[in-house]
Amino acid sequence: MRRIAGIVLAVLLIGGVVAAVVAGRDTGDTSTATKTVRGVIGSEKAEFFADPEVVKALAAEGYTVRTETSGSWAMDGLDLKGYDFAFPSSKAPADELAEKYRVREPLPRPFYSPLVVVAHRGAAEVLSRNGLATLDKDRGVLDMGAYLKAAEAGRTWQQLKGANRYGELSGLLYIATTDPTTSSSGALYLAAASNVANDGRVVASEADIKRTAPLLHDLISVQGAQQPSSDAAFRDFVSGVGNPLVLVYESQVAALLADGQKVDDLVVLYPDTTVNSDHTVVPVTDEGRALGELLGTDPELRRLAARHGFRPQGSAKEFTAATAGLTTYLTPRLTVRQAPVPTSEVLHEMARRARGR
Repeated sequence: MRRIAGIVLAVLLIGGVVAAVVAGRDTGDTSTATKTVRGVIGSEKAEFFADPEVVKALAAEGYTVRTETSGSWAMDGLDLKGYDFAFPSSKAPADELAEKYRVREPLPRPFYSPLVVVAHRGAAEVLSRNGLATLDKDRGVLDMGAYLKAAEAGRTWQQLKGANRYGELSGLLYIATTDPTTSSSGALYLAAASNVANDGRVVASEADIKRTAPLLHDLISVQGAQQPSSDAAFRDFVSGVGNPLVLVYESQVAALLADGQKVDDLVVLYPDTTVNSDHTVVPVTDEGRALGELLGTDPELRRLAARHGFRPQGSAKEFTAATAGLTTYLTPRLTVRQAPVPTSEVLHEMARRARGR
């Protein structure tokens, strides 16, 4: 019996070693990571956390990170029990989560990304010809005031000079966004638009909400069904389907171009009044806080974040280096106006009314 038990134990041990070796081969991870940290993240960061170099850099600091994706505003409806952190793509939903779970300030904000509008060359040139944008090679600046006036008046592409040269430019002029009630980029679009409509002041009162609500409703209702995430909206644009003007994060464009991928006749428009998306970690546990701080301080992780299109907080050197060959599309030093974001309560109410709820 002892001999049989010994043989069985040996077989089990060998099987365990083989399984471990196979697992190591599958992941390519030969590190000595000791802590597994679980988090819910915005979809725009999925490729960053899945990058083998990011996995390796985290493992070198003792972390294995497991993530699931969710719309930033939708995270409020999740039960974060069993998770170490949430990582929405802007500060407003992060503040709401922090209050709900009584997370102490300050919250780690390792990197950020401004909102941009991606356009095909024909659409961008029509906007430029009609005083709605200025172009410089494959990038430009969108005049938010002029665009909002056109949208409020219900202008169509056919009413714009030069649009008849492009068969795909028809119907109402609008920028396609994500659903502002569940997605951060859609909500931040309302923040920027409402700031312009409110004479450069942040929407802060019921009177401000009422004043800007009709325009915001026009901007959203014209879109019909909206994508739940900026990742899906950007993939549709790259594949050549959907609207000729789409709101995305600069990081998504930068990551695609840095990876050597090309988008036919792509033009990147920076709204002259925009909102930066501060990717903010909401640490539910001490391990989650340590990870959030590491993402903002570790040189290798900062470099990799920039390679994925994000702008690390503080120094601009990593982003400038990562996008050195992409400046025909991207603006390393932002010169557009950064609008303040309303409180999460106000932003929720703006989104609700914009959706007609």
